[in-house]
Amino acid sequence: MHSGASFGEAVRVAFASLQSSKLRSFLTLLGIILATATLIAVMSIIHGMDVYIAQNVSDMGADGFRVVRMAFIGNWDAKKYLELERKNPQLNREEYEFLRQKSQLTRGVGMMVGRRGTAVFGSDKLEDVQLRGSTANVAAMTNVQIELGRAFTDMENARHVPVCIIGADLKDAFFPQVEPVGKSIKIDGRPFTVVGVARKQGSAFGQSLDSFAMFPIEAYFRTYGSRMGISYVLQAQSTGQLFQAQEEIQLLLRAYRQLRPKEEDNFMIVSSDSLVSAWGQMTSAIAATAMAVVSIFMVVGGVVIMNIMLAVVTERTQEIGIRKSVGARRRDIMWQFLVESATLSAVGGAIGVLFAFCVTLAGNAFTPLPMSMPWISVFLGVFLSAAVGLFFGIYPAHRASKLDPIRALQVER
Repeated sequence: MHSGASFGEAVRVAFASLQSSKLRSFLTLLGIILATATLIAVMSIIHGMDVYIAQNVSDMGADGFRVVRMAFIGNWDAKKYLELERKNPQLNREEYEFLRQKSQLTRGVGMMVGRRGTAVFGSDKLEDVQLRGSTANVAAMTNVQIELGRAFTDMENARHVPVCIIGADLKDAFFPQVEPVGKSIKIDGRPFTVVGVARKQGSAFGQSLDSFAMFPIEAYFRTYGSRMGISYVLQAQSTGQLFQAQEEIQLLLRAYRQLRPKEEDNFMIVSSDSLVSAWGQMTSAIAATAMAVVSIFMVVGGVVIMNIMLAVVTERTQEIGIRKSVGARRRDIMWQFLVESATLSAVGGAIGVLFAFCVTLAGNAFTPLPMSMPWISVFLGVFLSAAVGLFFGIYPAHRASKLDPIRALQVER
C-alpha cells in the first residue's frame, strides 16, 4: 500500500467518520476546540493590547518620562497604596521650578494636573470631561497635536489667561459646522476661550481620549485652588540619554527632599519603557495561566481522541486483517491510523480557530478590549491540535499495526 495513497484515503476516512456521527464527533473534538479557541483568544487579546500600548497608552515618546507621587503598574495592593499615601508628599510648584532650573540632561520640564468636570456651550453640555491644567510646553511633549488654531503660550500661563485647547469630542459636540477657534465655552461654570483644537486620538478601553479641555495650569490653580495631583512631564536631551536624565531627576528630587542615602524614594518615575516592561510582566502571567488551561483542554481532548481511535481500531479489525492479507505492512497500518487521528484533531483545531475569530469580532464590538488575531496564532492553533492528535494516536495506531491478520479476519462484525 503506497504511503501517498494511504494518506489521502486516511484523510477521506477521517472526514467520513466525522460526517457519519456528527454529535459524537463534536463531543470527541470539544476539548481540542476549547483549547484552540482559548489559546487564540488569549493571543488576540495580548496582541491587540501590545499594539494599543505601543500606539496609544504611552504618550511620553521614546525620550519622555513622568514624575508622579505614586503609580500602580501591575497588581493593585491596598496595603502598599496606604503606605505610599502616607509616605509620599504631593508634588508642588516649588519642586518643579527647582528641577527646571537645575536639570542639565532634559530639554523640557513641564507640570500637569487634572480632574473631571463639565463643559458647556450654549445649550449643549458634556459631562465627565477630562480637564487638564498644564504649562505651555506639555502639549508638545505629549501626543496632543494641534489640528486647528494654536497652543497657549507661557505668557498666557503666567497671566492666568482663561484660554484652552479642546479635544475632538468637544469640537464635534459644540462646533459641528462652525469654526471653534475664538469661541467661548464654560468649564465648570467659568468662561474659557478656545485657541486650539487637538487632532482626534480615538479611544482606550471604551473611554474616549478626545473628551478633554487643556488650559494653563495657573488658570487651573486660580479656578480650583487645589494643587493636589500634580505630575511633572519631562523629556531627555535624546533617547540615548533617557536613563541618565531619569537618574539626574531622581538625584535632584532626593536632594531637594533631603532624603538620606538609605531612605527609599518618596516619588515615582514612570517612562514608556517601564509601562511596556510592566505590561510584559502582566502578559507573561496571563499567558502562563492561559497555557495551563490550554494544556488541560488539550490533554483531555487528546485522551478522548485516543479512546475513540481505540474504538475505531476494534470496529475495523476485520478491515485491518484484509489490508494485511493483501500486502499492507505494519507501518502502512500505523500511518493510516496516525493520519486519521491527526486529521480529526486538526479539524477540531480549525473549528476552534473559527470560534476564536467570532470571539474576537464580538470582543471588539461589545467590549472595550482591543483584540487583534495574529495570523501566527491560526497556524499555531491548527498545528498544535494536529500534533496532539498525532501524539495520542500513537498507541491506537501501534495496536492496530500489531493485529494478527488471521485472527483479525476471524473476528465477526
